[in-house]
Amino acid sequence: MSEVLEVSSDWLAVREAEDARARARALAEAIPTLLPPGPITVHDLGSGTGSMMRWLAPLLPGPQSWVLHDWNATLPRRALDGPRPLDRDGVPVSIDLRVGELGSLEAADLAGASLVTASALLDVLTAHEAHAIVEACLAVGAPTLLSLSVTGEVELRPWDARDKHFRTAFNAHQRREVDGRQLLGRYGAPIVHGLFGHAGWHVRKARTTWHLTDREPDLLREWFEGWIDAAEEQDPQLQSDHAGYREHRQAQLDRGELSAVVYHLDLLAWPR
Repeated sequence: MSEVLEVSSDWLAVREAEDARARARALAEAIPTLLPPGPITVHDLGSGTGSMMRWLAPLLPGPQSWVLHDWNATLPRRALDGPRPLDRDGVPVSIDLRVGELGSLEAADLAGASLVTASALLDVLTAHEAHAIVEACLAVGAPTLLSLSVTGEVELRPWDARDKHFRTAFNAHQRREVDGRQLLGRYGAPIVHGLFGHAGWHVRKARTTWHLTDREPDLLREWFEGWIDAAEEQDPQLQSDHAGYREHRQAQLDRGELSAVVYHLDLLAWPR
């Protein structure tokens, strides 16, 4: 998964505040009723620098132990180097790191889990990897919170007729094959929803959104540049068919006139 999950700590830092605002708090607030009494252990998959932990830990009772899983050890290590989040009772959580590919995840890797979480992960998985993660969660019987999976829906404002062509190409790019891995893209969350439902688990979903405006100019600009770069990589003909589109949108960015709504889906699954 290394090519797909090659994200910079700078990008994760830029998006963290908007991720925290966007995540479905109602799903998180339902979690304590699903947890066993006593200390809890949370396994966070594709943890990056630990933004899910920093957001969720204050909403859950303690004591808490977090196990951060990522293929890239340098990202979760930043969570170890920074301040420890506090649980709902004001006690710092403990943190452990696990480095490995999520496609080979097994139930033993989640042994002792009270809760499994992930954020912005499902769309960069393959079907095999998604099945492996769901099977491991089912085996340990832990409630699972999966947030901020892209749906492919994007609204740029002001509207431009050319937006739809770039959106279509971007969504195709999310489904591309990389080193033999066929990515799920916007189908990741629906597929995982179906897998948990087929296994007989309860599943709640919530539509969540990024609202990107000139109040977060760095995030808006980085998101837009990444969005249009991916679209043009997928379909280079966009550059000639819609010449001037990038420059037009960038000029709107510079003037503070551009905004975007990016839609995601959050899932909470738990056994019956």
